[in-house]
Amino acid sequence: MDMSTPYAFGKTVAAPFADTERKVREELQKEGFGILSEIDVTAKFREKLGKEFRNYVILGACNPPLAWEAFSRELNIGTLLPCNVVVYDADDGGTVVMIMDPVAALGLIGNPQVTELAGTVRAKLERVLAAL
Repeated sequence: MDMSTPYAFGKTVAAPFADTERKVREELQKEGFGILSEIDVTAKFREKLGKEFRNYVILGACNPPLAWEAFSRELNIGTLLPCNVVVYDADDGGTVVMIMDPVAALGLIGNPQVTELAGTVRAKLERVLAAL
């Protein structure tokens, strides 16, 4: 099932969490993205609050050549990077994958060159989602 918000796009897949997370990582790599940061939200809530939460991971994805280009056009862009990709257990037994919309986030800058670059990043991330 396709899902979108003003700041992200994604979908629910029928595969289990672990399989979906592995596939997301593989597809990001195929599109030239590495994972710069990773937050296991489930483990952090357990550790910091003593609370249980569904499987939920935040992957900070970055495409180095496109990031280099973005930084050359807008030095403060680091406040909006990397592109977060979340994978979590859905209520219905499937797995949700949501991807930060780089066009929405980087459009805040108001720099047409950066907005154009964000469109390139979004196209790559849409291909990742389509491959799931």
